[in-house]
Amino acid sequence: MTVIDRVPHVTFKTRVRDESVAGPNPYRWQDLTTDEIFQGKKVVVFSLPGAFTPTCSSNHLPRYEELYEEFKAQGVDQIICLSVNDAFVMFQWGKHVGAKNVFLLPDGNGEFTRKMGMLVDKSNIGFGMRSWRYSMLVNDGKIEKIFTEPDFSDNAGDDPFEVSDADTMLAYLKGEQSAGVSAPRREFVG
Repeated sequence: MTVIDRVPHVTFKTRVRDESVAGPNPYRWQDLTTDEIFQGKKVVVFSLPGAFTPTCSSNHLPRYEELYEEFKAQGVDQIICLSVNDAFVMFQWGKHVGAKNVFLLPDGNGEFTRKMGMLVDKSNIGFGMRSWRYSMLVNDGKIEKIFTEPDFSDNAGDDPFEVSDADTMLAYLKGEQSAGVSAPRREFVG
């Protein structure tokens, strides 16, 4: 695992709603750079192995969504959920879980995740290359704090979820001790 102090420079391939696009799918491709995302902003990023997966869908994303206003009260401009999934999957997952506040950022090629040093092989469960679970506080592109789940490795037998959760990050922002991961916010049906 690489340790870096600034977010890497990459361009994400995203899809945005555009009413000028005719038909039942009014979206267009839009490149989004890390400078556009992070420059001059305080951003919380949490990265997870995949959309539509148990922990990611029942707790990780829903809890950040639930605590959004508390993060805003701590001066956070944006909360981003990043996953090595394509823009279509991230869009449908956001609709499925009802994400309204957290921005779902597709790292379809895994470039950001690789440059962060967080790309791992999860072929043992049929996922291929994915992100290790982590969260970070980024201020104007500088990584101020990162919470990385333990036992970082390829083909890990477990998917630890102990420190990248919303409650731990919010406690850090408040200068408090975290009470730990909250109970799942929604039932996972898969």
